Amino acid sequence: MKSIYEKALDLHRANKGKIAVVSKIEVVDKEDLSMVYSPGVAEPCREIYKHPETVYDYTIKGNTVAVVSDGTAVLGLGNIGPLAAIPVMEGKAMLFKMFADIDAFPICLDTQDTDEIVRTIRNIAPVFGGINLEDIAAPRSFEIESRLQDLGIPVFHDDQHGTAIVVLAALINAAKVVGKNINDLSIVINGAGAAGIAIAKLLKGIGLTAPAVSVKKIILCDTKGIIHGGRTDLNEAKLEALTYSNPDQLQGDIRDAIKGADVFIGVSVANLLTAADISTMAAKSIVLAMANPDPEITPEEAKRGGAMVVGTGRSDYANQVNNVLGFPGVFRGALDARAKSITPEMKLAAALAIAACVEAPTAEYIIPASLDKTVATSVAVAVKAAALQQNA
Repeated sequence: MKSIYEKALDLHRANKGKIAVVSKIEVVDKEDLSMVYSPGVAEPCREIYKHPETVYDYTIKGNTVAVVSDGTAVLGLGNIGPLAAIPVMEGKAMLFKMFADIDAFPICLDTQDTDEIVRTIRNIAPVFGGINLEDIAAPRSFEIESRLQDLGIPVFHDDQHGTAIVVLAALINAAKVVGKNINDLSIVINGAGAAGIAIAKLLKGIGLTAPAVSVKKIILCDTKGIIHGGRTDLNEAKLEALTYSNPDQLQGDIRDAIKGADVFIGVSVANLLTAADISTMAAKSIVLAMANPDPEITPEEAKRGGAMVVGTGRSDYANQVNNVLGFPGVFRGALDARAKSITPEMKLAAALAIAACVEAPTAEYIIPASLDKTVATSVAVAVKAAALQQNA
């Protein structure tokens, strides 16, 4: 019997990829041709030249997103380059269309130079209504996203914020299940790259004027242990994290960090923890072990250690924490509002909308199913409303 990987190879080979460009207009005679191309096409060109904002009326710009990667942090495969990144970016484009009817294009850049990536995205931006940065290694991903916030269209690194949004949604409902106030939670995050830093910021309400969620305490860990002020090997993002994490300046490794913690969130490596480790956490603990394809700890093992609610990134376990619940609706709402950026308030609105899709959360059901298409609609409505309220 073929494995899932063998079946995936067969599918991609048979279809030569997963997406295609489809014409909206059927051209059957010369009159049709004269309207869609020469000479008729000159008129929308003239109108856009005179009134640049009408580009949204006459072209695909208002419904297009560029999925941009340099191939440096693809899935759990690492730096595999732009060619090998194409299948993932194609898949992302397919999901944009499937869940939010957004036309997305995979753009894999043959450079890992930050300045060149920023310059290239600026140069291609006119045709797009939004930019989804994908699988770009930290800490360059932080800088690239930050430097493009003046582009006039939303620029969103999904590995950071999409993950953070869905984690927050899952945690909102998990806290209800275990009977704890989310703002009283003590949380340990293992993995201090793009996703881990963004999760920490959103859970602490960083950037929000009036945070609806701001957890009690966060400790971040990386491959060298707990991030604390005594370390001399911290990059700029990790140094900044000390302003909102580890207030007691705890030192040690991940096992020291999780003692007494309410929540473990993993965006790191497989098979990191055991049931014995989880048993040192607080009663009714929550474990979101999202390393792919294998989690930091299996749900069975986490529950043996006393965890009450467990989620992973996998579809074959309950509570799959999957970015597809976030990014299609986030961009749909941002495009519909013609937002110039995606603000912390819009991210919070997205998380609250996802959580609200589960009316009666249980230990086995804290997050909507990944293939539930109604979620993107709910998220889009919430994000659009937040954008319009802020005039984002």
